[in-house]
Amino acid sequence: MDRLSVGRAVLHRALVISSLLLLASGEIFFEERFDDGWDSRWVKSDWKKSQGQAGTFRHTAGTYSGDPDDKGIQTTMDAKHFAISAKFPEFSNKGRTLVVQYSLKIEQDIECGGAYIKLMSGYLNQKKFGGDTPYSFMFGPDICGDQKKKLHLILSYQGQNYPIKKDLKCETDKLTHFYTFILRPDATYSILIDNREREFGSMYTDWDILPPRRIKDVNAKKPKDWDDREYIEDPDQVKPEGYDSIPREIPDPKDKKPESWDDDDDGIWKPRMIPNPEYKGPWKRKKIKNPNYKGKWKTPWIDNPEFEDDPDLYVLKPLQYVGIEVWQVKAGSVFDNILICDDPDYARHVVDEIFAANKEAEKEAFEGAEKKRKAREEEEARRAREEGEKRRRERDRDRGRDRYRDRYKRHRRYDYHVRRAIDVALPDMYRLSSMEIGLEDCVNKMWRFGARDV
Repeated sequence: MDRLSVGRAVLHRALVISSLLLLASGEIFFEERFDDGWDSRWVKSDWKKSQGQAGTFRHTAGTYSGDPDDKGIQTTMDAKHFAISAKFPEFSNKGRTLVVQYSLKIEQDIECGGAYIKLMSGYLNQKKFGGDTPYSFMFGPDICGDQKKKLHLILSYQGQNYPIKKDLKCETDKLTHFYTFILRPDATYSILIDNREREFGSMYTDWDILPPRRIKDVNAKKPKDWDDREYIEDPDQVKPEGYDSIPREIPDPKDKKPESWDDDDDGIWKPRMIPNPEYKGPWKRKKIKNPNYKGKWKTPWIDNPEFEDDPDLYVLKPLQYVGIEVWQVKAGSVFDNILICDDPDYARHVVDEIFAANKEAEKEAFEGAEKKRKAREEEEARRAREEGEKRRRERDRDRGRDRYRDRYKRHRRYDYHVRRAIDVALPDMYRLSSMEIGLEDCVNKMWRFGARDV
């Protein structure tokens, strides 16, 4: 991308952001696009640093992106803890809607790890921000293998954290996705992913924070006169006369006595029996709708005597910090576009107007990166195969050389001992020829000097 194109992209992005700010009718408490100077607004924690387990963030758009100038912060070290936070002016969500939104791109095969954000209340020593730091809100994916692909949503109430009871699922591909949480003053909530509502409910029913408003009456019993039979037998129907005398089987009228049949020799001939088409089985009255049917009896609901409403159930402790605190086996997640406000429409426009336009470009970039990755892996596999084949040939050559050397050594040792024995015994062999010594003495001397195989 040339400088002119880059300049135009930056200018366009600035104009879009400016227009979005004009659209905002509510209040923006915190918004982070991770532009230049982002590190002056964020504090990197020293948590786990002394143990050598602290990871670092890198300012980047990632390996692939729809807009290389739209950067976030990416986890960069495998099997590490990551902790970073930013402070904003304290505010309360009492009497107003709370919107928390951020974008996330999990480029890596994470294997196991989190990718969520947290909101904290009260004073926070940001250099010590870590996994044991109390928080008021947690939202985002948590993945571990193929079994766990969870979307966390935890709210704090009176100092205790309560996870949502629903089994929420996060996105699992490697593209950017926007996660949005909206909490309203009536304690209803919505969860959106890429501006599509995935969940809707109430804090009263989807969290075990307060006892339920109504419960089943465990002491209730079905009334004796409760008729829960939907259908009954027709009492006016009468069984036809002679119905019970209809036989189940009758002789087959088509079955004829064979001409060769002799009753004296073969016995009395009887036609075979066949099912009687007039036989309808045991008589039963027809079923009709029960005029006294009251429906299936159910245990009635009653007001829960232990329920005590809290009109401020939705109110979190005044919020003042946002943080990322995660552990990942494989690093590579890009966090970006963190927004905390009270205007759902503004949050929706942020997704629609700025980042939805980059969706196709990012997809193309991802596909291109995947092709390069696969080509690189295939090339590495080819080189590994060639290297393995080369080492195998070298091992085979070394084995052949070792076998030849061992065989050569054995022959040399054999030849040496034979020559030595012959050299020692040769004078005696001359003497043997002149009959000065006996044959047995000559052989014993050769044996003694090593010519055992001669």
